[in-house]
Amino acid sequence: MANADFIHLRVHSAYSLAEGAIRIPELIGRCQKEGMPAVAVTDSGNLFGALEFAMAASKAGIQPIIGCQLAVECPAAFAGGVTRGFGGAATAIPNDWLVLLVQDEAGYENLLKLVSTAFLETPPGEKPRIGFDALEGRCDGLIALTGGPDGAVGRLLSEEQNDAAEAFLKTLADHFPGRLYVELMRHGMETEDDIEAALIDLAYKHDLPLVATNDCYFDNPDMHEAHDALMCIADSVRIADSNRRRLTPDHGFRSAAEMREVFADLPEAADNTLVIAQRCGFMPEPRDPILPAFAGDTGKTEADVLREMAEEGLRDRLNILGKTEEESKAYWERLAFELDVIVQMGFPGYFLIVADFIQWSKAHDIPVGPGRGSGAGSVVAWALTITDLDPLQFGLLFERFLNPERVSMPDFDIDFCQDRRDEVIHYVQEKYGADRVAQIITFGKLQARAVLRDVGRVLGMPYGYIDKISKLVPFNPAKPPTLTQALEMEPELRRLQKQDEQVERLLDIGMKLEGLYRHASTHAAGVVIGDRPLDKLVPLYRDPRSDMAATQFSMKYAETAGLVKFDFLGLKTLTVLQRAVEHIEKRGIEIDLLNLPLEDEKTFKMLGRGDTVGVFQLESSGMRDVLRQMQPDSFEDIIALVALYRPGPMDNIPRYIACKQGREKPDYLHPDLEGILTETFGVMIYQEQVMQIAQVLSGFTLGSADLLRRAMGKKIQAEMEAQRNAFVDGAAERGVDRAQASQIFDQVDKFAGYGFNKSHAAAYALIAYQTAWLKANYPVEFLAASMTLDLGNTDKLGIFRQELTKQGIELLPPDINDSDVAFSPRSPATEEGGGSIRYALAAIKNVGAGAMTALVAEREANGPFADVFDFAERGGSRAANKRQLENLIRAGCFDSLHSNRRKLMEGVDVLLRTANAAEKERDNPQESLFGGDSGAVMVQHEKLPEIDDWPAIERLNQEFDAIGFYLSAHPLDAYGGALERIGVVRFDALTAASAGSKPKLAGIFSSKQERTSAKGNRFAFLQFSGIGGAFEVVVFSETLSAARDLLVPGKPLLLVCEARADSDGVRLTANAVSELDEAVANSGAGLKVHINQRDALEAVKQAISDGNTGKGQIRLILDIDACQSVEVALPGRYSISAEMRAKISTIPGVNELRDV
Repeated sequence: MANADFIHLRVHSAYSLAEGAIRIPELIGRCQKEGMPAVAVTDSGNLFGALEFAMAASKAGIQPIIGCQLAVECPAAFAGGVTRGFGGAATAIPNDWLVLLVQDEAGYENLLKLVSTAFLETPPGEKPRIGFDALEGRCDGLIALTGGPDGAVGRLLSEEQNDAAEAFLKTLADHFPGRLYVELMRHGMETEDDIEAALIDLAYKHDLPLVATNDCYFDNPDMHEAHDALMCIADSVRIADSNRRRLTPDHGFRSAAEMREVFADLPEAADNTLVIAQRCGFMPEPRDPILPAFAGDTGKTEADVLREMAEEGLRDRLNILGKTEEESKAYWERLAFELDVIVQMGFPGYFLIVADFIQWSKAHDIPVGPGRGSGAGSVVAWALTITDLDPLQFGLLFERFLNPERVSMPDFDIDFCQDRRDEVIHYVQEKYGADRVAQIITFGKLQARAVLRDVGRVLGMPYGYIDKISKLVPFNPAKPPTLTQALEMEPELRRLQKQDEQVERLLDIGMKLEGLYRHASTHAAGVVIGDRPLDKLVPLYRDPRSDMAATQFSMKYAETAGLVKFDFLGLKTLTVLQRAVEHIEKRGIEIDLLNLPLEDEKTFKMLGRGDTVGVFQLESSGMRDVLRQMQPDSFEDIIALVALYRPGPMDNIPRYIACKQGREKPDYLHPDLEGILTETFGVMIYQEQVMQIAQVLSGFTLGSADLLRRAMGKKIQAEMEAQRNAFVDGAAERGVDRAQASQIFDQVDKFAGYGFNKSHAAAYALIAYQTAWLKANYPVEFLAASMTLDLGNTDKLGIFRQELTKQGIELLPPDINDSDVAFSPRSPATEEGGGSIRYALAAIKNVGAGAMTALVAEREANGPFADVFDFAERGGSRAANKRQLENLIRAGCFDSLHSNRRKLMEGVDVLLRTANAAEKERDNPQESLFGGDSGAVMVQHEKLPEIDDWPAIERLNQEFDAIGFYLSAHPLDAYGGALERIGVVRFDALTAASAGSKPKLAGIFSSKQERTSAKGNRFAFLQFSGIGGAFEVVVFSETLSAARDLLVPGKPLLLVCEARADSDGVRLTANAVSELDEAVANSGAGLKVHINQRDALEAVKQAISDGNTGKGQIRLILDIDACQSVEVALPGRYSISAEMRAKISTIPGVNELRDV
């Protein structure tokens, strides 16, 4: 095919976020189809896709032209009287588009700087732009296009500011001598027609070349409607709105023939697209990794510094371990080997940089993980304290991390305490320079559910209907389905598509927009460090929520550009460990987590019970079942479990347990391999075992064994055959039968696909052990720390509450005079258990940690609050607003000062007026009507309303609203022994052994999530709160339909279930749902009411009269004196509900209720 005679110079890829709709692969494919030898991408204000585009285009044989459509503040001298800002916003200085195309390397460097400046120097929340003066000294190597109607020249002409337009054009020509083109567009828009003649006149007058462009936002006219919706999504408007941005179908990627036809009267303008393409002869190329120099002015090389630090560090490690000279020999040999490899591969600087910020963190008491990934296999890393796990003790291999036979950049992933991770990053910024350190950009896509919501909104569809349709898309956060997949999976979605034209349009537009980029953010952990200002290597971006720059290239392309990524990961568990240790230290006990005994009997007994709620990596119910079966008794068992408990390897758990317990005989495949597989009872678990098998059986070096492991993972046939031959040949040379060697290769190959990295498993097993040890030995402190790190997760707090009950640890209710911001140990556990934790103020819903911090600070500075008015006066309205105060009351925080919560709720306005008056008194002491201390205030108190407290059930429901679960009691407590009478069991009593049973459960209904099966039947997951904790049941269509009217939040229900075992313990399916009160009433339960005050009789009579008739008998036991009582059976039968019980139990003079 002959090359096309027109080149597109104005293409907006999908990286023009929520504006461009042409994906880079689609663009390349379209250019190939049209025979266009070159194309320019000029995204709006950014270079996000520049390197990806350059590499993809050049690979396809198309010349990439790097460019950008940049917003530039028009100089005041040319601004005219109009105050139109970029995007239509009012501003004192207009912002206009200027298109810049890269000619050469100098131009690329200048464009990097200009685009970076736009992001880094524009105030947060505003569109990135540069001042016109930023162009000074940054124009070399760049070709400029005037920007069409949205450029300054075009705007000024449309505003009839012709002189200003001409003056500005001359200014641009001065900045870009011989490199400025007057841009003409013909999309059929009125403004283009209005200014074209004037643009042509100006071009001829000043001897400037014309160029024809088409502002391409989408591939073809069929995409126009969907792209229109995309712009509405970006601008938060509806398609039906009249006053909004609009483009034409001609804003797509038009063919060369069509463009030639459109500009038939100005062929020179089309010709110049080819001229510009010929002038733009530069594309960014991949670079080798670039790191800052570390050694500084010491006169030593980085290799020398690394050797010195590593040798000194290893000596310290071996001294601490008390290793003999003979025992140390293997460590020194390994260190020497590793150092030689690191130096040979050119990575001393990388190790030094990582060691530096980790050592700084540890020196500043910032918790750092013991290791992560394959880096834990390095003795050099261990010596430098990058990792804290002895690689030789646990058989970890260096070649799994850094293979001398396959040069690739090392990659340490480092876990830091999540609360202090940012301090480490700031240290790195200070050490290397803020302009040389950056985060890495990420791009959020329009996924199936989100795109339906967004498109539905701009189409003007009712919110409820959009919500219903979007929820038909199956929910799978790990692998979200596409709309096409959702239509295949969801019959109801297909039905709506066929029957409702509006839904058909919604899905059609949604499928066209799905997968496009919606917004930019930053990588959760990745940070790059350069040896020069980063904007000399990559364009920079700034997230409005951060004060730190980020690369405009995603991680893959930032690394391709030569930047080296360091992962600063925040691990919550490290923060839990630190806080638990701090709690323990308050008792005068010092804990060294890195030197805990790895054979603690108490810890392994706890693990064997499956008592692992809160234990890192080991707390899922499925994992707890495995622990109970395995009965681990060594640290190696924990390493194996971390590696095995994943899809695929899980199938080997039963055999591991059977061999460990002697019920099956291990299979070592060959006598020479017994030493490798003994640790795991003949079960291949680790990738390192694959490497060692190849080394021992076939004579592979560990480096070539790592290549074998990788080949087995990739399953490339030709490579696999070559590796098989090498494996079998090597084994045969060592006397192994070729057929047996081939069989062993097949078995190893089968395993290698899901083998786990032992270095990572061992490092994470160490954290798991540390958390388990703390829980086993200091449960109060550990659980208080764990709950603090889940302050905002009421579901998780509910689980911890159940765990405390199981451990016999009391969870004290929140108290304004004793609670801290976080969960706090109040009494330690003893050998018999017990202990207590005070509930955290900040864990109460909608109060905020900041306000609670202020309250606690006031209490600690000036003593406990005497009463609620003292609290209001001292705290003031700044410490607790109305919503916060109400939730503190609901949660019971003021019970120690005033037990009537309803009275306080009704009197909230009184307390707030007191707070405001006290605040005013403090702010204006000269106006005070009262004398006394200048630091004290005196405010006249209004009376709180006289009103009885809420009934017990209502009080608990209010508490539930504020805390997220029932804390002081549970509504089901009011049923007493009636639940046992009707056969109800507690959810926490169910185990995997309950599979096949049909238990009855009682619970307070809280919520449901409905789904549709592949066959089109509705089913739902129902959530309940029971005495034994929160639980979930599944109900299928028939049961769901029958129970629908009963599923009211807060309603007590009785469930007849079927239990079955699954990987997470027990799964329940409810076959029947009924009202709990009705079931209790029909059981004929009776009630004895013990009364010791005559005045109580009338209130008891009223509470009984308020109830319904039923099958239960009520007996009154009247205490006459210490020795005499009278029992009276009331006539009639009653429905003895929880509400009746609760009312009677709170009557003064009623001292006991007993079931009959």
